[in-house]
Amino acid sequence: MIISPAHLQENLGKAGEPEDSAIDHAIDHVEAGVMVILFEKDGEYWLILNRRTRKVEHHKGEICFPGGRKDNKDKDLTETALRETREEMGIAGQNISILGVLNKTETTTGYLITPTVGLISYPYQYDVQNDEVEDVIEFPLSALFREDCARYEAKLINDRVVMQPAYQYCGNVVFGATARILENFAVHVNQPKLKEPQ
Repeated sequence: MIISPAHLQENLGKAGEPEDSAIDHAIDHVEAGVMVILFEKDGEYWLILNRRTRKVEHHKGEICFPGGRKDNKDKDLTETALRETREEMGIAGQNISILGVLNKTETTTGYLITPTVGLISYPYQYDVQNDEVEDVIEFPLSALFREDCARYEAKLINDRVVMQPAYQYCGNVVFGATARILENFAVHVNQPKLKEPQ
């Protein structure tokens, strides 16, 4: 049975702030916000991801969440995520029910990402920005817990081998900061927690 948005929101409320020990505050990070969008289809939750075009400046062709760097006019990083989602995918903010905010995630390119989790109705008519978004990928939440989809890959960072999460579904491979956000999301909505309270 799929859990209610209220129970999912309660689980996300336990995410809290990031463990600062993992973040080097000496680095001048660029703040960014992304939107982790869920929808319900066929009795389970699905996630919405984008494949970036080859026209963008960074991470060409990679799979990511809608989002971007904080604008001076944004009151917070949830507003950043909502604005960027509207610009990239045509999903209006009033159509997204905010469920919570996940821990911040640092990237190797100097960004500090705050992911906001939201829920939309399905089906939704996207209006994608073709200069930025090549494809919209719908990814079942259950794939985060399946051995045939979730794995770890070795990556060399600052002359150290680090094991990083990666996910594969229907030929689409998610890695880097997006995969780390998915892994963090999975920790807070893992299978035992997905049961409704009795």
